[in-house]
Amino acid sequence: MPGQLNVLLAEAGVDFEIVKEMDEVNPRMEQYDVALVIGANDVVNSASKEDPASVLYGMPSIEVWRSKQMIFSKRSLAAGYAGADNLCFYKPNGALFLGDAKASLDALRAEIEGKQQL
Repeated sequence: MPGQLNVLLAEAGVDFEIVKEMDEVNPRMEQYDVALVIGANDVVNSASKEDPASVLYGMPSIEVWRSKQMIFSKRSLAAGYAGADNLCFYKPNGALFLGDAKASLDALRAEIEGKQQL
């Protein structure tokens, strides 16, 4: 997790023991079946590695595009803080789950839990 996001995690009450640093996950990204991205945009944008014209080029990033599947939970398709379009949204292994993150993920969790009880 990029350092600047630690404040947000602390505010959300996330236990730092379960948080992995990007240098821990990036080398193994191809092994992950799904990368679920909630709200982040600039720190998971492949333009940081693929587009020399991007304002994000060269920035450290969590390389979710190398996972088997990416699912982005976002309120809209708006660009991130840097104003750069996220190239991951257009990759064949990417999917968007638009809506309020808490409401959408609560509904998804309820659906999954309901299926598991059958």
